Amino acid sequence: MEPVIVVGAGPVGLALALALARHEVPSVLLETGDGEAPARPARTCVLRPDTAALAQRLAGPAELPGTHWRVWRTLRRRQCLDQEDFAPGDAPFHLPQHSLTGALTAAVRRSGLVDFVPGRRLTELEQHDSGVRARTSGGLGVAWSGSYLVGCDGARSTVRKLLGVRFPGRTSVERRAVAALRVPLPWPDEALLHRDPPGGGEVSARSLPGGLWRLDWRLPPRGDLVTPEDLLRRIGSTLAAWSEEAGPQDGSPAYDLLDTGVHTAHQRLARRWRCGRAFLAGDAARLLGALGTQSVDEGLRDADNLAWKLAVAWHGGDGAAADALLDTYESERRGVSVARLRALDQALPLVQGGSALRSLLPGGRGPLGLLTDGHAGRGPLGAPGAYAASPLTSPALPGLAVAAELGRPAADVPVTVPGGERQPLRGRLGRRLLVVLVAPGTGVWESRHWRNAGVMPQLAAAVRELPLPAELLVAEAYPGAEAHSVLLVRPDGHLAAALPGVDAAELHASAMRLAGGDGADLRA
Repeated sequence: MEPVIVVGAGPVGLALALALARHEVPSVLLETGDGEAPARPARTCVLRPDTAALAQRLAGPAELPGTHWRVWRTLRRRQCLDQEDFAPGDAPFHLPQHSLTGALTAAVRRSGLVDFVPGRRLTELEQHDSGVRARTSGGLGVAWSGSYLVGCDGARSTVRKLLGVRFPGRTSVERRAVAALRVPLPWPDEALLHRDPPGGGEVSARSLPGGLWRLDWRLPPRGDLVTPEDLLRRIGSTLAAWSEEAGPQDGSPAYDLLDTGVHTAHQRLARRWRCGRAFLAGDAARLLGALGTQSVDEGLRDADNLAWKLAVAWHGGDGAAADALLDTYESERRGVSVARLRALDQALPLVQGGSALRSLLPGGRGPLGLLTDGHAGRGPLGAPGAYAASPLTSPALPGLAVAAELGRPAADVPVTVPGGERQPLRGRLGRRLLVVLVAPGTGVWESRHWRNAGVMPQLAAAVRELPLPAELLVAEAYPGAEAHSVLLVRPDGHLAAALPGVDAAELHASAMRLAGGDGADLRA
C-alpha cells in the first residue's frame, strides 16, 4: 500500500508519523513551514504521565528537557487550600513546546519510514476507492498519493476546510497573559495556582528546568490589549507578593524576562473526525485549553489512538473489519472530547465567578478544586479519557475488580518478558498488543524457571494464535487483579480485556474485537 499522508508537523503530526513508523507503516509528512521550531519559552505544554512516556518513546533515547512536578499547590490569598503531592511516575511533565517539537523532528529525520517534506502547503485533496491524492504549492507544486491522509494542521486546518467539515463552538472562553522568566522562586519542581493574591486576580506559576518559570494571569475573555507596561506591572507585583526579599526598586526580586504572549482558549469541536480515508487530529479536530486542560496532551492521545488502527488497516488491507476499526477512532476520541468540553461548559461559570451550577458538577467541586483537577490531571477536566463503551472493549466479566478499569489507560506496573527483561509496562507499548499474566512470585525466579511451567505454555500458544501481533508479559501484581488473571492491553495503552484465567477462546475473541471483528488474521 501507499504511505499515509500526514499534514502538519506540529507535535501531533510528528508524533503520528513516528508512531506509524513504530508499526512499520511509511508516511509522508507535509509541512507548510521550514520544519524548524522557533524557540518560544512562554509557549509550553503539560503532559500527563502516560503521554509524557509516549513522547519520550517517540523522541528516542535523549531525555526531553522538562520538569516533573513534585507538588501542585492551590492558594487563596495567603492560605493553601489544596495540595497535590505526586508520587514518582505519576507527576505531570512540563516542557517548552518548541523543545518537544524539536526532539520529535530530530527523531523524524532519523527515521527511515518518514518522508519529511517542509515548505509545502496543501491546496487540493481528492479521495478514491483505494487511496487519496493531495496537491501542494511550494517547490514544484507536486501531487502526492497515499493510502490515508490525516490533518494535524491546527486550528485553521486546511484539511478540515477541504473536507467541508464544520467546526462549531465558542470563541475566547478564557484569555491569559503569559510570561517566561528566569527568577529564583522558592518552589523548585513545583507549580501553584494563586487566586486573590495581594493585588487581586488569579495567577499561576509553573516551573521549568534551569530556574525558568511560566507565569499566567487570567484576563477577561474579551478586553483591552495587554501592553508591555501592564505586563511588567503584573510581573513586579506578583513577584513582590511571593518574595520574602524586596528588590531595590519595586519590591520584586531580580528576573530575566525571556518571552511574553497572550494565550486565548477557544472551545470548538469538528462535526466529523473521519471522512472516508481522511482523518482529523489535534487542534484540527477540537480546541480546548481553558481551566488547565491541555490541547497538546489530547492531541498526542489522538495520534496514539489512530496510529495502531491505521497500521492494522494498512498491513491487513481494505475490508469491512478495517473500516469498522477505523470508525472507532472518531467514536472514541471525539466522544472523550465531547465529555471534556461538556465538563468545561459546566465548570467555567462557577470558576469565573458564578455558583449556580455547583450542584451539577461531579462531587459538588468548588472553583479551586476544579482548577486543581484540570492542572493536576484528575477528574472530568484532567483525567485521561476512557473507552469503556467502545466496541473494542470486551464486556466486563463478573468477579474481577480490575474489570472496572476496562477502557482506561493500563497501570504502569513492572513487567517481565519471557526472556527475562524487566521494565515498566509503558516501555512495551506502541508496537503490538500486550498480553499480561498476573503471576505473583515470578519476580524472585529467573524466567527460565517459570516460562515453561504452569499456565505459561498454554498462554504462550494462545498468544501465538491471536489475529494481531501480540507480546506476552508477566507481572507480579496489577491493581484489582487476582493471581493468574490475564489482561489484554491495546498498543495505545488502554486496557481492552480482563480474564480470570487462561481462556484461549475468550482471549482470541477479545483480540478479534481489536482487529475489527471479521475473523481475519492480520499479523504482520
